[in-house]
Amino acid sequence: MSTIKILLVCSAGMSTSLLVEKMKKAAREKKIEAEIWAIGSSSLDAELNTKDVDVVLVGPQMRYELPRIQERASHNNIKAEGIDMQDYGLCRAEKVLDQALQLISSS
Repeated sequence: MSTIKILLVCSAGMSTSLLVEKMKKAAREKKIEAEIWAIGSSSLDAELNTKDVDVVLVGPQMRYELPRIQERASHNNIKAEGIDMQDYGLCRAEKVLDQALQLISSS
């Protein structure tokens, strides 16, 4: 399997950094090659136009923007979904990683 690319979107791109680091660790433990990074929602269009992305996960604080993000991601044949509030708040990185993997496999 090639490297999977998981993009997390939050309000400023900073509040998700701890989750990103824990997801990278969970991926290494599962022997999954993954590139995982976070951005603020204002950078979404540029990111989708310039980077290879397999799946977009949206932080709970951005749930109100989920329909717009899903619509934008769908132009690039990318699935986008919201991250469960408890998984996000408790930094359940393995569950969030599993969510991304399920979205990719269902593509």
